[in-house]
Amino acid sequence: MHYGHFKGYKTLPSFCCPRIVPYLCAPEMPSRFVISACFCMNSNRLRSLPHLLLALLLTFTGAQQASAQDASASTATVSQAGVTPGAAAAATPATAVAPAAGGGDAAAVQAGDALFKANCTQCHAVNEQVVGPALAGISKRRPITWIIPWVHNPAKVVASGDEYAVALYNKFQKQQMPSFAALSDKEITSIVAYITSQEGQPATAATGGVTAENAASADGKTAGASSSGPSSAVDILLIALVVVLIVMVVTLIIIGNLMKDVLRGRKDLDGRDVEVLEQRFDWGKLYRSPVLRGIVGVVFALVLLYEGVQSVMAVGLTQGYQPTQPIAFSHKLHAGENQINCAYCHTSVYKAKSANIPSANICMNCHSQIKTESPEIKKIYRAIERKQPVQWVRIHNLPDLAYFNHSQHTQVGGIQCQTCHGPIQNMEVVYQYSALTMGWCINCHRETPLNTKGNAYYDKLVKLHDTKNAGAPFTVSSNGGTECSKCHY
Repeated sequence: MHYGHFKGYKTLPSFCCPRIVPYLCAPEMPSRFVISACFCMNSNRLRSLPHLLLALLLTFTGAQQASAQDASASTATVSQAGVTPGAAAAATPATAVAPAAGGGDAAAVQAGDALFKANCTQCHAVNEQVVGPALAGISKRRPITWIIPWVHNPAKVVASGDEYAVALYNKFQKQQMPSFAALSDKEITSIVAYITSQEGQPATAATGGVTAENAASADGKTAGASSSGPSSAVDILLIALVVVLIVMVVTLIIIGNLMKDVLRGRKDLDGRDVEVLEQRFDWGKLYRSPVLRGIVGVVFALVLLYEGVQSVMAVGLTQGYQPTQPIAFSHKLHAGENQINCAYCHTSVYKAKSANIPSANICMNCHSQIKTESPEIKKIYRAIERKQPVQWVRIHNLPDLAYFNHSQHTQVGGIQCQTCHGPIQNMEVVYQYSALTMGWCINCHRETPLNTKGNAYYDKLVKLHDTKNAGAPFTVSSNGGTECSKCHY
């Protein structure tokens, strides 16, 4: 029998398995099935297909993971350009503001911009009323000799019987403005200069504060969840690839079963063909294999060892800890949308060893006027009535054996809050973002360069460092930041 002229084909494909040709070229066998079977029975050709599909799958998976890592890294990237000792950074760095006519010199306006955002935006805006009155025109309404005592101690000015102060106090339902005794006369003057430079300009998001537009969500919950965007192109390609892979595998299985059924129906198969057709994989032999048992035993032991080491290393590690707080306070709303400076609530973050938990009266500076009927705000009222503090659950907690000073990092080092606490301005419920382990701290000290320009204290140290380490940046570690006694004494 000449197989090359079956059903009009001059020659069968070269990749067709020669052992199966006599059974495929029977007169009753459809020609399309012959070609399909030839493709399927060629194991050498098919062997590279799973490898190709696996390579494509791993490629798209790696691309997806890379894009996800880039997105998460962009959220909490810490600048490595250097931190300036003595620079106190706020949650949102102050930007330079060009002075308007009559607004004072640029340096005073820029300093006033930072001070205004750090101390005033929680209750005031320049051109609109928030919790307190709009401040535009304050330098015309009252002289600077009146403004300075008022900022230092407004309660004292009201108690003195000052007509303007008493009228203002009564107008805002006897809501007492907090005292800012720590501000110097020069700093208050710079704030007034900044306010004067901003008079008549439209309000921007950077102004911060709780306004009429965002007060509806000031009870610690956002008005609505952000909608998720469409899947990325990488996700779509990965899903399509998985679907194609599944379809091809199912198709090959179906074709293989059809071929076996066709061959079983023939009566002219010899013993060798029947043996190949009925061949089954011996799972029992594989199970009894000493090599396989040894490999499984070694892998199992390595997994147990790895998990044991990880569990020991995780003792005291609380990264990701996100407890439920007694009041649903949203940092996303307050620090993110309303741009309230971290130091307004955590008043000691720039001047003490630890960042204090805010007291209830700080909350009442705004919420005595805003969202007073909110169930969450009423919890603050009850705490004040019972003269009991709000039982906040602590999240970040270092062991007693390690010394850490907040002000040393925020005030002297100029470290941003997000460096350690992550994207705090985007958190509805705060969680521990960083590991806060010894290795994590040491790596930061080794990698963070110091900006020593203009500081004569570092001149000789930098010169000595450059002599021995040419080209290497002067980091915290170069200044002794990795010595044991810095944190353990």
